[in-house]
Amino acid sequence: MTDASVIPLIGITTYRQDATWRGGEASVADVLPAEYARAVEAAGGAAVLLPPGATRAHAAAITRHLDGIIVSGGADINPERYDERAHPEVTAWYDDRDASELTYIELADERELPILGVCRGMQLLAISRGGKLVQHLPEVTGTEVHTGGVHSSNANGFSSVPVHVEASHRLSELVPEKLTVACYHHQSVKSHPGFVGTAFSTDGVLHAMESTGDRFVVGVQWHPEVMIQQSLFRGFVEAARARMLAPVG
Repeated sequence: MTDASVIPLIGITTYRQDATWRGGEASVADVLPAEYARAVEAAGGAAVLLPPGATRAHAAAITRHLDGIIVSGGADINPERYDERAHPEVTAWYDDRDASELTYIELADERELPILGVCRGMQLLAISRGGKLVQHLPEVTGTEVHTGGVHSSNANGFSSVPVHVEASHRLSELVPEKLTVACYHHQSVKSHPGFVGTAFSTDGVLHAMESTGDRFVVGVQWHPEVMIQQSLFRGFVEAARARMLAPVG
């Protein structure tokens, strides 16, 4: 165990979208569900929100002060990022966010920072290594069990999906072998160079992957901030803290 009084700075990527304020005033806002920051803080880290659109120089200046990065969930990724044409169900994406988050992943790799990818974040991790996505999962599984929304199986709008976690991996040290997770996605990771699959749903959809080696780089297709799987956030923050305290040289 490392010194819990040492507080890692955890960057969390955000969305930039249209918003309406009190009185009906329209504007553009950088936003993120508060559950992400709350989960980081409860795990012993300090949350730093990362707006999209930063130049590489600005992102590098920010990343130099961070101890770990969470790539959050959100909209589909532009299929051109993995050399495919858009499926008819893929109708909107945000190129500025795609570029910004890929830059943060690259910078985190250069500094060997821990990374946690959540839903879209896991997909972007795969793409950053040359992977590809299943663009519309219901065509593969024959169901919309993963997609949430009108197909949700709980009150918060997410689907509840059972997954199995493979033994003898980093993830299996943090979460149970069998668990039910909160999902809201119509895409999934199809190929993931440099990562090993570590959790799957009963219909065979990849639900978690991690890099080999000692560095914490984990992607989960579900939303751990929704069901507050605190052990996963604790493991991530602990990895960031351990890196801070590791001897230099």
